[in-house]
Amino acid sequence: MTSFSADLPATPFSDGWVTTALRRPSANFDVRPDGCTPDLLVIHAISLPSGQFSATYIDDLFLNQLDLTAHPSFAQLEGVRVSAHFLIRRDGTLVQYVSTDQRAWHAGVSEFLGRARCNDFSIGVELEGSDAVPFELPQYATLVELTATLLQHYPLQHVAGHEDIAPGRKTDPGPFFDWQLYQHSLNLHLPLVPANSAIRFRATR
Repeated sequence: MTSFSADLPATPFSDGWVTTALRRPSANFDVRPDGCTPDLLVIHAISLPSGQFSATYIDDLFLNQLDLTAHPSFAQLEGVRVSAHFLIRRDGTLVQYVSTDQRAWHAGVSEFLGRARCNDFSIGVELEGSDAVPFELPQYATLVELTATLLQHYPLQHVAGHEDIAPGRKTDPGPFFDWQLYQHSLNLHLPLVPANSAIRFRATR
């Protein structure tokens, strides 16, 4: 199985921002409830238009700058205000829109292990992709490094797909996301995080 070396330097992190990520601050966030610390990582997939990559439309959506006339499918996004904490592009580039200390608007109507409103207690990571094509190896490498970094700063206990917290409403990251590769590669990074860190995969399955 393909995997990624654990011999990586610590990723710089400050005030909920990965300082090496491309920073695109979104206005689509608010404050987490008092005493609420993120313990869930949610993996999403996104492409705009559907199945098309490498345009700026995802940035535009999260920054409330999307030209609704640029594609017929964009009309349904009128008035939509959404965001994620992170986006990982097809080439592995990491973009951050919202501090992980704040609540991004990525999960929508959702529930995990009996807890509703997953935005309150989760960090959302979008992968540029779709249900129809495999993700790229650089995306997994970035996701693994990002997850290891977040484990150093938050008591993450679970990682799930959007489809797991909103079944019947969402299908992402979809059938082409390789959970086994992600989990195996992350295990190689665990020496980089505190010894008492533990993360469970897809507990709703």
